[in-house]
Order: sequence, then C-alpha cells, then structure tokens
Amino acid sequence: MENRDLELGDMENMIQERVQRFLHRVEKEQSLNEQIIPTIHMAPRTLRDLSPHSFSPRVVSIGPLHRDDENVQFERQKAIYLTNLMKHITSSTPGIIMNSCMEKVYASMEKIKACYVLTKTYDDVEFAEMMVMDACFILGFIHQTFVKNSVDMFYAEDIVCDLVLLENQIPFFFLKEIFECTIAELMPNTPLVNFMHPLLSILNLFDSDVGLNILKNICIDDTHHILSLLHECYKPPKNDNSEEEFSITKPHSAVDLDKAGVSFKPYRSQTWVLGMEMEFPCFLWSWCKCTLRMPIFHVSDFTEVTLRNLIAYEQEARKTHNCITSYAFVINMLVNTQDDIAKLVDSKVLLNVLGSNEEAANMINTICKEVAVVNSLYRQQWKTLDKYYNRYWPKHIGWMRRTYFSSPWNIIALIVGSSIFALTIVQTIFTIGDKK
Repeated sequence: MENRDLELGDMENMIQERVQRFLHRVEKEQSLNEQIIPTIHMAPRTLRDLSPHSFSPRVVSIGPLHRDDENVQFERQKAIYLTNLMKHITSSTPGIIMNSCMEKVYASMEKIKACYVLTKTYDDVEFAEMMVMDACFILGFIHQTFVKNSVDMFYAEDIVCDLVLLENQIPFFFLKEIFECTIAELMPNTPLVNFMHPLLSILNLFDSDVGLNILKNICIDDTHHILSLLHECYKPPKNDNSEEEFSITKPHSAVDLDKAGVSFKPYRSQTWVLGMEMEFPCFLWSWCKCTLRMPIFHVSDFTEVTLRNLIAYEQEARKTHNCITSYAFVINMLVNTQDDIAKLVDSKVLLNVLGSNEEAANMINTICKEVAVVNSLYRQQWKTLDKYYNRYWPKHIGWMRRTYFSSPWNIIALIVGSSIFALTIVQTIFTIGDKK
C-alpha cells in the first residue's frame, strides 16, 4: 500500500513538473510573440494553388521553408558567393568575419526563429549555419551582380525572382546585422537600403522612382524582409488613411470607359507612386469628358511573381496598407480582353514587354482570383468614375459607339442605312412636289 502511495506521489510530482515546464514554455512563447509576429510563412493555400510557380523558388532556397526542396539545391553556388564576398573584404580575415556573423545569429536565435512559421524543427547549429550562409549569399549576389557587374546572367533573373518570394525570405534585421559584418567593411558609407536599391529597381512594378526614393527615410525596424522592403515603396503617405470597403456593382473595362468619353493618362505623383485622380476639364463634369490619371504599370516577366507575392504578403500581414491589392483590383476591372490592354498601352498607362496583349490580359484577369478585399485606397475615385459613366450622355454615347461603331461592318451598315433613309426622304419630298 505504501509503495502504491509512493508511486502515486511520484506520478503527481512528475505531472506537476511537466505542467510547470509546459506553462513556462507557453508563457515564454507568448512573451516572444507579443514582440515578434511571424512574417515569413507559406502563402495562403487558395493563392498558392492558383499559381504554385509564383511562390516556389526556381533556383535558390532562402531560409528554412524550402530548404529540402529537391529542385533548388544551390548550396555549392552559395558557398562560392560567400567565399568571393570574404575575399573582397581585406580589412579582416575570413575567420574573424565568420566568427562575427555567427555571434550575431546566436545572439538573436530565438528572435529569428520567431519570425518563421516553421514546418520543421532545426537544431541551433544547423539553423545558424543556414542563416549565415543565406544572408551572405544574398549580399554577395547583389554585390557581384550590381556593384561588380560580374555575374553569370544565366541564373541572375531567376535568382532575382527567388529573392522576392514570400516563402523565401530571411528577417531584415538579421540581414542588416550580417551586412554590417561584411558589406559595410567594403562600402562604409553605403546604407543597406541604398545597397538594395538596384535589386528593387528591377522588381519595381511601376515606372517611377518615387517609392524607391522614399526608402531612404524608412525605419528598418518596420521592415520584415526584402519583399516587405519592396512593399514600403508602394505605401501611401502616412497622413493618407482613406482605405474604405471596395464594392462595385458593375465594373467597366478600359474600352467601355473610352467609348463613354473617359481618357487615360499617366499620373506622376511626387508623393505616392500608386496615386490616381480624376480630372474634369469643366465645371459641369457630367457634360464633358473626364480623365483618369494612373501610375504607369510595367508588365514584364517579373510582374506576375512580384504582384502575387506582394498581394499574399498584404493578405497575411497585420497593420499594413492594402495598396497593391487595391491597385490589382482596379487594373483587373479595367482589363477584360487584349483590346483593353491595347487601349491602356496607347494611353501610356501600361507598358507591356511581356509579349502579346492577350498574354498580358490573361495574367491580369487571374491575378485577383481568391483574393479577399477588405479595404481599397481607390474607392472614392471609382465611385466618381462610376457616377460619371452612368450619367445620361456618357452612358448613351458609349452605347452608340458599342452598337454602331464597334466594327467596320457596323459603320458601313450605319452609313448605308442612313443613306437609304436620306434618299427615301428626298424621294418622298420630290414625289409630293410632283403631285402638287
């Protein structure tokens, strides 16, 4: 009996000890999560299933989420970039530099891991080596490609695409720490954001340097990773909090709006790259043509991947503007067919270097599928545009153009019909005159 009581007592003590250990771990993780919200994770399944190639790296994995992918085993090349980077730093030996890098990663190990929604458990040694290798590779690639201009361009474009993927990131604060141990020794007067500028210029979706120039004044502490840094380029001014629920009953394509008298022109805002505004040349705006001024959108090989990952980041990130999602819904509403692309290209608000207009239209038409929209930055502009379109004259002029001037045959039929009608009237008049 005593033995049984002892066994029960030991069991109770063991359970209490495990409960205390569990509660301690929960409190520790809760405390850490209150400081750091995971920002590097797999894209939402609904978005990923639509376009898996837009979220999976093609050449190189960065961080732990695609570490085991068989198609992106680039470790040997990473080591070459790391070695070349160390060779350029003559102020210290490779051993001293690597020791500094390792000290940085071990000092921030828990903070770095908390940035990820990890799908696998890594021991500290493996995780530290992976993070230092990947950070040095990113910095070495940018240095060799854009500073030294001596990189194998066969891989360069694919690597640039891989560096903007949501699932392929490392925390920006850690990249900055490794930058200070390496590149800062080579380029002491160059901030990390300036160093990243050439990479962001290639990934830039719009024909404007306004957003990239704004980066010089951003707070690194608010930047999660490289994709987040690119997103900073597109945020509206801090005093602009005009996001409202986006609800349009009947979207109008670029061709339909053009037929109703709406023209499109580039908008080069000095404060916000994604700015849009409506212009009316006269006071009675319902009686005159209006102009929608828009940013110049680049459609290239990088566009779909960059756009989808920025949208996925906005869908998951907390406390961030839905600026890219807002723009994506606008351009998606304007484009139904390749004719809409042609209209926007002619209006110089879209630059298509992707290939055919049909290919560009197909890409834009699928970009917003399964994307949840809560707020939009363009609700007011679209409300005004919709109101203008539904006025009597624009609406009926648009209907006449679609009905009678949509093709050469319709125009010919209208001319022939009008001529016959006119001849009939003339003949009737002469007949009446002859009778008198």
